[in-house]
Amino acid sequence: MKDKLNIGLISYRSNPYCGGQGVYIRNLSRELSNLGHNVEVIAGPPDPLLNNGVKLTMLECLDLYNPEALFRTPSIKELMDPINLYEWLSVSTMGYPEPFTFGLRAYRYLRKRKDKFDIIHDNQCLSYGMLAIKKHFPTIATIHHPISIDRQIALDSVRSWWKKLKHRRWYSFIGMQKKVSRKLDKIITVSESSKNDICNDFQTGSDNFEVVPNGIDTDIFYPKNDIEKDPDRIIVTNSADTALKGLYYLLKALKIIEQKRKIKLTVIGTPKKNGGIEKLVKELNIGHLIDFTGRIDDERFVNEYAKASIAVVPSVYEGFGLPVGEAMACGIPVITTDGGALAEVAGDAAVVVPTKSPEKLSEAIIKLLDDKEEMERLGKAGYERVMENFTWKKAAERTVEVYRKVIDDYSRL
Repeated sequence: MKDKLNIGLISYRSNPYCGGQGVYIRNLSRELSNLGHNVEVIAGPPDPLLNNGVKLTMLECLDLYNPEALFRTPSIKELMDPINLYEWLSVSTMGYPEPFTFGLRAYRYLRKRKDKFDIIHDNQCLSYGMLAIKKHFPTIATIHHPISIDRQIALDSVRSWWKKLKHRRWYSFIGMQKKVSRKLDKIITVSESSKNDICNDFQTGSDNFEVVPNGIDTDIFYPKNDIEKDPDRIIVTNSADTALKGLYYLLKALKIIEQKRKIKLTVIGTPKKNGGIEKLVKELNIGHLIDFTGRIDDERFVNEYAKASIAVVPSVYEGFGLPVGEAMACGIPVITTDGGALAEVAGDAAVVVPTKSPEKLSEAIIKLLDDKEEMERLGKAGYERVMENFTWKKAAERTVEVYRKVIDDYSRL
């Protein structure tokens, strides 16, 4: 088998600044290229901002979720394409069709390039189009975690039947993803926890799984010891209103802490205007304790980590938990929940508390802020854990091993 592979990475929506899938595609493609392989990323919007000369092919689509033209009305010419028409009608009826429609567009692109790739790697699109692609190429997929868990958490977070119906409609693509995942020869996932959840929720066998942990970009995230720490400041990297991310529970913990000691919170990002986070901040009257940074560049991101004494990851569930690894790479002590794979990533190098518990979270934050020796120990242990286990080079090397197995099996058919 030849040493250099021609790899096609398919990624339907890969924002490099928001969400694990975007971080995954950007970093994995770079490290695969650094290993000497030819990599082409076939993507939908937004631009994943690839580096190291990785080829990018952006497939033309309606881009109805572009914040600068949100849910725009397509032209008649655009709607002459059946895929575009289906996408527009689905979005207009509160669906999320992008995984399905992007898979069809990817197949339309790849069917004319049958001799160009040794393997196709799908980044959790899991469209029916992948099954058509599988007939022409060795094909694998990464499933970061089963989206059915996101759906259940979203349903549990609302009471209105109308909002529950909206969530069910939005997540209606999950049935397709379950069916497609059962027909793939090999699936990569990023943790043992995620593997078990996928097997249970998608009813897939465990034999065709390979666990390849994500990496942390240690060129971006690293200790900056020249910046003075604020002894009362904690940091969280997610400002989303999504129930999955658990910021609601940290805000409630912040209110408890305020009554016992000085505390400040830096939140990377901006909350949704008039959304649940903004309303809860007002309700708890804790706005004076919080600094929302808005969108920031990588340098300021790392500087904000360096200023904080503790990083908190309050997520209800994560398939891997990049924020835990990124904070550890910066040498910052971490408090995280036991949601999904978070405890698996943290190991014995972080404080782990139960999910959805502002009381336990506040206790852990107060205790650690008042224990300088333990903070120093955890910061060092976390950094060492990342460097030993979670680099993108290691992730790319292990991914290539999986590629070669799949290619070899495909050639025997």
